[in-house]
Amino acid sequence: MRQTVLFATAFATLLSTSAFAADLPGKGVTVVPVQSTISEETFQTLLVSRALEKLGYTVKQPSEVDYNVAYTTIAAGDATFLATNWKPLHDDMYSAAGGDNKFYRAGTFVSGAAQGYLIDKKTADKYKITRIDQLKDPALARLFDTNGDGKADMTGCNPGWGCEAVINHQLSAYGLDKTVTHNQGNYAAMMADTITRYKEGKPVLYYTWTPYWVSNELKPGKDVVWLQVPYSSLPGEQKSIETKLPNGANYGFPVNTMHIVANKAWAEKNPAAAKLFAIMQLPIGDINAQNAMMHDGKASESDIESHVDGWIAAHQAQFDGWIQQAAASAK
Repeated sequence: MRQTVLFATAFATLLSTSAFAADLPGKGVTVVPVQSTISEETFQTLLVSRALEKLGYTVKQPSEVDYNVAYTTIAAGDATFLATNWKPLHDDMYSAAGGDNKFYRAGTFVSGAAQGYLIDKKTADKYKITRIDQLKDPALARLFDTNGDGKADMTGCNPGWGCEAVINHQLSAYGLDKTVTHNQGNYAAMMADTITRYKEGKPVLYYTWTPYWVSNELKPGKDVVWLQVPYSSLPGEQKSIETKLPNGANYGFPVNTMHIVANKAWAEKNPAAAKLFAIMQLPIGDINAQNAMMHDGKASESDIESHVDGWIAAHQAQFDGWIQQAAASAK
C-alpha cells in the first residue's frame, strides 16, 4: 500500500512538472545570443541565457562577433539578443543597423559604466598633468613614448569597438594627432604590457572602462589618475551630448548605461522574453568582481558558468521574481 501511495505521488508530481513544462512560454523556441569578443562580457550574456532557459527557451551558446556585426545580425533576425548595448557609446552602430525600427530595447540592465583616459599618478603629480590636451606639448608627450618615435603611445581600443571612433575623434578635436598615437590591437594583451610598464616604474597612458578588471589592477586615485578633457566633443549620434559632470569635471565620456537589445519582431512574438529583458538588472560592482576573478585565473568556460551559478544562488529570490513576472506577461 505504501509503495502504491509513493508511486501515485511521484506520478502526480511528474504530471504536474510535465504540465508546467508544457506551459512554459519559451517551449519550442530557439534563442541565438551574440556578444563581443570581450570574454569578460560572457557573464552578463550567460545570466540572461539562464533566465531564458528557465522560461523554456532553448538557448544556444553565445557567438563572439564584433559589435557592428552583432547589431546587423540581430537586425536581420539571424541572432536574437545582445546583453551589452552601451548607450550612448553604441548609438551610431545601433542607428546604422536600423535603430528602434529593428530593435527592442526596454529597461536598463547595468548603470554607471564609466570610461576615459588615465596616466600613472607618479607622472601626473610630478609634471602636474590633469588634462589630456596637455600632451600637445611634445616634451610631455615624450614621457609616454614606448617606441622611440617621440610621440605618446596610448593603449586604446580594438578596431570596431564603439570607443575607437570617440578616441580618434577626440585626438583630432583636441589637437593631439601630432603628439599622441592611438595604439590598437588586442586590448587585453596591450593592457598586460601597459601594466608591466607601470610595475617597472615607467609612465603609462591608456584608455579603459568600467566594468572591467583593469581598474582593480591599477586603482584610480592610488596608482593612476583619470585625465580630463578641455571641453565636450563626441562624434556622430553623440555629438550634442554634454560630458561635463555637475561638479565641473569633464572626462570626455558620458556615464553609460547598458541594455539588452533584441530583434524587435522576435520580441513582439515572445512577450515573456521581452518582459525579462526589460526587468533584469545587474549591479556594476558584481560585474567588476566577476571580471577580477577572471583576471586572477578563473577565466575558463566552466569558471564563468560557476560564477553565473553563484550569482543566481546569491540572488535566488530576485532571479525567481524575474522568471515569474516574465512568465505572467505571456498569459
